[in-house]
Amino acid sequence: MKKSNDVIRYFLYGIVCSICFGCGKTAVAPLPVGPVPSENQMRWQEMEYYAFVHFSLNTYTDQSWGYGNEDINLFDPEKLDCRQWARICKESGMKGIILTAKHHSGFCLWPSEYTEYSVKNAPWKNGKGDVVREMADACKEYGLKLGIYVSPWDRNRPDYGRPEYITYFRNQIKELLTNYGPIFEIWFDGANGGNGYYGGADENRTIDRTTYYDWKNTYKMIRQLQPEIVIWNDGGDRGDLRWVGTESGYVGETNWSLLNATGEVEWAMLHYGLENGDSWVPAEVNTSIRPEWFYHPKEDNKVKTVPQLMETYYNSIGRNGTLLLNFPIMPNGLIHENDKKAALEFGATVKASFADNLAKKKKVSATNVRGDSKKFEAENSTDSNPDTYWTTDDSVTTASLTIDFEKPTSVNRFLAQEFIRLGQRVKSFAVEGFIDGTWKELTKGTTIGYKRILRFPSVETTKIRFTITDAKGSPVISNIGVFNAPVFLNAPTIMRNQAGEIVIATDDIGPYFYYTRDGSEPTSKSEKYTGPVPTEGKIEIKAIAYDPATDKSSPVALEKFDISRKDWKIVGIGDEKAYTILDGNISTTWHQNKTKEVVIDLGGEQNLSGFKYHPDESRWEPGIITHFEFYVSSDNKKWKRVDQGEFSNIKNNPVWQIRKFAPLKARFIKLQALKNAEDNDNMGYAEIDVITD
Repeated sequence: MKKSNDVIRYFLYGIVCSICFGCGKTAVAPLPVGPVPSENQMRWQEMEYYAFVHFSLNTYTDQSWGYGNEDINLFDPEKLDCRQWARICKESGMKGIILTAKHHSGFCLWPSEYTEYSVKNAPWKNGKGDVVREMADACKEYGLKLGIYVSPWDRNRPDYGRPEYITYFRNQIKELLTNYGPIFEIWFDGANGGNGYYGGADENRTIDRTTYYDWKNTYKMIRQLQPEIVIWNDGGDRGDLRWVGTESGYVGETNWSLLNATGEVEWAMLHYGLENGDSWVPAEVNTSIRPEWFYHPKEDNKVKTVPQLMETYYNSIGRNGTLLLNFPIMPNGLIHENDKKAALEFGATVKASFADNLAKKKKVSATNVRGDSKKFEAENSTDSNPDTYWTTDDSVTTASLTIDFEKPTSVNRFLAQEFIRLGQRVKSFAVEGFIDGTWKELTKGTTIGYKRILRFPSVETTKIRFTITDAKGSPVISNIGVFNAPVFLNAPTIMRNQAGEIVIATDDIGPYFYYTRDGSEPTSKSEKYTGPVPTEGKIEIKAIAYDPATDKSSPVALEKFDISRKDWKIVGIGDEKAYTILDGNISTTWHQNKTKEVVIDLGGEQNLSGFKYHPDESRWEPGIITHFEFYVSSDNKKWKRVDQGEFSNIKNNPVWQIRKFAPLKARFIKLQALKNAEDNDNMGYAEIDVITD
């Protein structure tokens, strides 16, 4: 949160700059408009891109969240190498790493003196290891900043939910913030209370997350221990940064770095900020390079492609946020080769996309310059100096800046940055190109903030005109960039409908699709997709999109399908819309409010070893199932429960939930919904499937 002295400091800064850089005229910098960032927030914002790493005991049990009773002897990563993590992050263009020092299971990656549930009692390095120390040393070696994630929720502690736990929690924070050097960010997850081991109690515990942790005094302690830290918290009082309401990798196109210091925060405020908020609380976009946060072998072929990661980049850093990208660490203690490859290619692509600013050293003019002063001239927006800016007179809140290329130039990206030390001001803007003797709109946007990047189809233009159409005060633009970035084909989506037909598609217009069924890599000489492909039984499909005009291919898409569902029937539900849960398309959904169970006849006895559930991903009232029971039967009369539990973190990360159980034979399956994320009777389904031996 900013303080009043920030405003005074930036005002004095502007006066000093005016004196130092003036050209014979008195030109005073504009006063700040609204809240402004603290120095800690500025340092954090300028990092732009940094890593999460998730690693704990549940890495060894293939769980999303540990329950708190996982055997400490499982933790023995034979190849753990934090230097590998740091090296990959550095080479990918990241500026720091946030380590999950303690997740919800309560297991500590450092030898905490306050619990026995830590690495000091694990077989790894005979109890002498310290992952946090190794991470801190690796960050220092590679010039990265270190951040710490410590879960407020602890499913192992007997005293969780009682006042004495807060002392334990703070003692652990003190250990982490005093023994490992400078910490740039501390991260508190919003998961608070629920089922847990709790020292053997095996029960459900609830807390009031707004009062239980006494965040005010916890924050005070943190800032005393680490004066340059920023605090991220989704579970209580405002920290310095905010969650964006999703873990899918994007923030709103309109993104104000503002919230109110007090009061409830609704989803829209998280996603878009608050235009007239009274505090500077910028957005951090957290997402994983795989579907889930911890490592699961089944996701080795689900690592995000470069086009997908670039989409995340434009929807996070390109929308006035920062990007926190997660690496799930394998049980051996290393980042998987697929994750490494994707991250390095992503970093290289970002670098190549913005290597050549076509606006640099070009003639720039503006419709208004504050006080006609050289200090605030249009050229300041293209001089690569973040401390200089173009601004207008106080009375001018709509203005244009024109860049003259002097010859036809291919462009497809526009970048703008505000000098946010004086506040976030721009409410809307447009970008035009001078094409064939006339101005044509290429794109438009709303907020800018620290950085905004807009994409549009490649065009040849001799000029670019950037027009601010609405602002809170005189616009203050520190940087303009125009680029011609490489364009990628997206990997196609591969679905199998209930009839057993493979359907391949993409959002791109124009490419052809080629695919294989034998596990080989597809090329433009593979089987060409011309329409739905009939299949039977288990099958693996790999496919690419291919553009013959450029001879370019997309990344390879891979999907593995189990038994065909063409003979499946939904039992006891007369609603034909229910069959959308078997159509292979996660975008089609069905909801029920009464029975809260789905019974499916598989059409014959099958060798079952698990099931899959995909929730409704829609934003409003999706009815995401969080707790369930799963039954099987041979005759739809006598049922056997083969699994029960929770779908961990499914609300924030609504992806395929895969559950395994001991193999058995059955013809009927039943998914019984016990509870949803909204705590009501609305149960939502996108897909249900089974796993067979």
